[in-house]
Amino acid sequence: MPLHLIKLCVGADSLSDLREWMAARMSEAKRRRAPLRHAHVTRMTPKRAADILDGGSLYWVIRGQIGARQRVVGVEPFVDGDGIGRCKLWLDGEVVAVAPRPMRAFQGWRYFEAKSAPPDIDESQPGFAAMPEALRRELAGLGLL
Repeated sequence: MPLHLIKLCVGADSLSDLREWMAARMSEAKRRRAPLRHAHVTRMTPKRAADILDGGSLYWVIRGQIGARQRVVGVEPFVDGDGIGRCKLWLDGEVVAVAPRPMRAFQGWRYFEAKSAPPDIDESQPGFAAMPEALRRELAGLGLL
């Protein structure tokens, strides 16, 4: 069973904000002829990287709710220009919506067991996925989803 990570998505107010930001990053990478993958830089390197790379994802907490995930495709420790050890979490370009679930704020990232992860939302299907994101977030915040 894969191991996931969970992290606050600082600066994004919605799933569409996150997707737009990722699309802009991919456009810039394409313009520079760089690899079309996103690296999220963290301070700490996960010690359980092998478990994460076995199908794990980075779950994003957006405005107090788990709202999306991206598959982790690489973990690359490095030392920055100031001599500080950091880690690049290489992420797949697809941002997958998940069923919203409230989550309190925390610092950094945390390991996130697969059994605790919310299910993906199939956005191509009618019903729940067709619901506007704001409505899904509101209903989840009220404990109705």
